[in-house]
This record gives sequence, structure tokens and C-alpha cells, in this order.
Amino acid sequence: MKLFYLSLFFFFIISFPRSESCSSIDKTTLLKIKKSLNNPQILNSWDPETDCCTDWIGVACTHRRVTGLTISSGDVDGQIAEEIGDLIDLVILDWSSLSRLRGTIPRSITKLKNLVYLRFRITELSGPIPEYISELQNVTFLDLSFNRFNGSIPGSISQMPNLKAIQLNHNKLTGSVPESFGSFVGKVPDLYLGNNHLSGEIPKSLSKSDFNIVSLLGNNFSGDASMFFGHNKTTVRLDLSRNSFHFDLSKVKLAESLVSLDLSHNRVYGELPLGLTKLRLDHFNISFNRLCGSIPQGGLVQNFEVYEFSNNLCLCGAPLQHC
Repeated sequence: MKLFYLSLFFFFIISFPRSESCSSIDKTTLLKIKKSLNNPQILNSWDPETDCCTDWIGVACTHRRVTGLTISSGDVDGQIAEEIGDLIDLVILDWSSLSRLRGTIPRSITKLKNLVYLRFRITELSGPIPEYISELQNVTFLDLSFNRFNGSIPGSISQMPNLKAIQLNHNKLTGSVPESFGSFVGKVPDLYLGNNHLSGEIPKSLSKSDFNIVSLLGNNFSGDASMFFGHNKTTVRLDLSRNSFHFDLSKVKLAESLVSLDLSHNRVYGELPLGLTKLRLDHFNISFNRLCGSIPQGGLVQNFEVYEFSNNLCLCGAPLQHC
């Protein structure tokens, strides 16, 4: 009798197909996205005969709906499909190292109201970063680095209340830092704007923002950058290298939280502040500036190499020659 019931059990399992865990609506959308990317080999697992939640590489689901879409290092050749906005439950959208992903960010992306993590990194995406990106109010991490985006940085980004990091480095962005970056509606995010074509002076309004990390290296900024310094700041890493900043370093107050400071290849003048000796620096470079006077002795300052102090106007003292 037990054998009979066991046989009957397996009969029902074999005879009746299992219900898919993937929403048919999301599956249709994903297949349209695959087609827009020219059906790349990396998405071969996206077979309409299989379950998109359990069998498709790069797809994550919660309660049958697609909540994560990760595509990386593949033979993608195409653009971001308008249908991306139909995956309304997406929380993570992470596409990177796709050298033939072209075009712009479609407006339909603003339908992704649950999106928390947005990354399009190392692609051929181009055009301006759209103002409507700020409609993604739940995004905490925005990474559009290593692309071909041009035009100015949208000031509307400051209206994204949950941002923790803005990574726009290694693009072709022009203009300056938006004035509105001095008044983020939420917590002040980490700011990565290095290796663009940004220029002009930093708005004074940024003195009101307490950034944890600022990276502006490799641009054409000029003028005063002292607003990034101050005893009341909690900045940990500050990289202003390879610009044309021009300010008196002896007049700034260093945040005790600083562990990395790079001012190399600018036009910074004055003397080194004594507060340097109190910092627990793991990176420090002030080379190729117009600094003078004796290097403060003590702390970790003398742990750094000669080249990190070199090519200044008249700096002296260890590790350089005696004054």
C-alpha cells in the first residue's frame, strides 16, 4: 500500500508542471531587455522555457518579482531598453564593464521608485546626465563612473534625500560643481568627481557641507578650495590634486579625522599648518605647489617620501634638506 501511495505521489509530480516563481510580466520585460542588448552570449541562460527567478544569471527575485538585475563583463551590444522601467520592483540595477553598451539613460528609469543601488560603470553610455535622475528618491548609491557622459552635473542630484555616494568620476563632464551641493536635502554624500573636464571655482556654498570623502582630482578647477577644510569637519579623505587651486594653506584648519590628503599639482601657497603632526595620515602628497617654510616635525609627517614634498617654492626640513 505504501508503495502505491508513493507511486501516486510521483505520478502527480511528473504529470503536473510546477508553477514558476517568476512573474510572467517581468519575464517578458527581461526578454525585451535581452533583445535590446542584441541577445548577448552572457545572457544565454535567459531562456523563455526556464524560470527567470531561479535559472537566469544576474536576476534576483523577491516574492516572484525581479528585484535585482546585474549584468557585467559581457558581449552586450546595444542600448538600455525603455522597458527597464517596467521592472517596477527593482532595488538593485548594476551594469558594469560593458564596452559596447551605448546611448543614454532613458526617462523610463524614473518609474523604478524602489531602486536603492544604481550603477552604470565602464560603458559607452553618453550624453548629459539627465536632471530626472533625481526622481529616484530612494537611491542611496549612484555610480555613473568611467563612461562618456558630458555636459554639466545636474544640480537636482542634491534633492535625492537618501544618497550616500555620488560617483561621476572618469567622464567628460564640464562646468563646475553645482551651487546646490552646498545644501543636500539628506546626509551629505561622498563625492567623486575626478578625471572630468570640470572647471571654474568651487561655490562658497559648499563650505556648509561636511563631506566624508571628496575627490576632485584631474580637473581644471581654480581659485579657493579652503572651504573643504575646518576643525568642525569630519572629512576622512580629500583629493584635490592636479587642478589649479590657489589658496593659503597656512590659514586652513585641518580636520582631525583626515587620513588622506592630496594637494599635489596645484598652486597652493603659504606654510604647512602645525596641525599636520596630529593627523594619522596614510596618504599625503603636497608636491608641485608653491609652499614655503619648514616642514612640521613629529607625528607621521616624516614617514612620507621626499617626492611627496618635492617641487615646491621653498619647503625645507626632514625629509627634505635642512632649513
